[in-house]
Amino acid sequence: MKEIVLALVLGLAGAGLSAPADAEPRPDSVRVWNELALAAVRATRATDADAARTYAMLNVAIYDAVNGLASPARTHALIPGPGPSGADPRAAAVAAAHTVLVRLDPDRADGYDTQLRADLAGLRPGHQRDAGVRWGREVGHRVVASRAHDGSTPVQSQPAGSGPGVFRAEWSGVQYRDVRPFAVNNPAVYLPGPPPALDSLDYAAAFAEVALLGDAGTPAPDKLATFQFWSVPAGTGQPAGEWVKIALTVSHDLPLPTSARLMALLTMALADTTVPTVGTKFTHRHWRPATAIREADTDGNPLTQPNPDWAPRAGSTGGTPEYPSGHSSYSGAAAAVLAGFFCADNIRFMHTTDTAPGGQARTYPSFSAAAAEAGRSRVFGGQHFEFSNQAGLAIGRNVATEVLATRLLKRTGPTHHGNCPL
Repeated sequence: MKEIVLALVLGLAGAGLSAPADAEPRPDSVRVWNELALAAVRATRATDADAARTYAMLNVAIYDAVNGLASPARTHALIPGPGPSGADPRAAAVAAAHTVLVRLDPDRADGYDTQLRADLAGLRPGHQRDAGVRWGREVGHRVVASRAHDGSTPVQSQPAGSGPGVFRAEWSGVQYRDVRPFAVNNPAVYLPGPPPALDSLDYAAAFAEVALLGDAGTPAPDKLATFQFWSVPAGTGQPAGEWVKIALTVSHDLPLPTSARLMALLTMALADTTVPTVGTKFTHRHWRPATAIREADTDGNPLTQPNPDWAPRAGSTGGTPEYPSGHSSYSGAAAAVLAGFFCADNIRFMHTTDTAPGGQARTYPSFSAAAAEAGRSRVFGGQHFEFSNQAGLAIGRNVATEVLATRLLKRTGPTHHGNCPL
């Protein structure tokens, strides 16, 4: 049994009904190649930002390859059609996916070659298949070329800071604050305001909450388990990857063009959420709770009390500035895309993350419920203040709103974000 059981995405979605507990997703090219991308992210220990970019490039290529052969076609993501008349869209999808992953992850090219041969062997040989392969490869190469100078490299760092309220360590990946987005027009409009002032009541309230809920010295097995479930650090599929996994299963009965469109919308929103998230971290350089609590005598707030021995339940203090929570940003974006795409949030599903304690699945009544838990897990781990969780969720939701409203639309008639899309 797969790690998620679908609450059926079409007829049952609006009623909040769930699929049978023994429902088994059928294999398809979108799933297979996304699972290979997840494996690549794990194997390369990709950062959360690099992971989101990989997922977006893969799924944009699949979508544009399939959409370029559709009649009527929707608007393209990066590469406009039309492709060759009569070409097999399934061949185009796998060829596009293969081309992107071979370029992004050449160390595992042999495995990608093997999968491509297996996929093509399942299709009827002949002109249609060959034309689909040629078109898919063209789209894949053009997607890679279009992102070659998007600002994601070279890696840049922000030096360590000092003083009250300031993140103390050097951190890398700050070039993502200026990365060219996939779908939104201007990521800067989603930059939130600053975190609460250190001497404010709001800051003191958030301080008190994380000092209690995120304290490693206070046993709370349920909160530790929730943190671990959503922790997904380097070596996993990263936060964006967990939402890729969720989306793959809740879309397992969809036809190829629709599934490809969902995954492109989702992963473009995830990748674009990275930009304002990193930009906000870079601008405000807010200190993590561990530093804040240990050095509370320096914050100028009479309502906060220092505890030099305080340690976060997570066991680590966090490797980037605290504000906002990146896990929350990705979760807010993904939950909003999925709810908007299916015109329903109350779709019940089960999910097992890469870091779930004992591999135990959890059941969620809705996408927003999962996003809320993912965000709160960062407070439980002593990694973030609640105001950073809320800021991250808002960034993600706002990015998703623009992506759904403006991208991959029908050229005429109702769009995917109007009346229920399918």
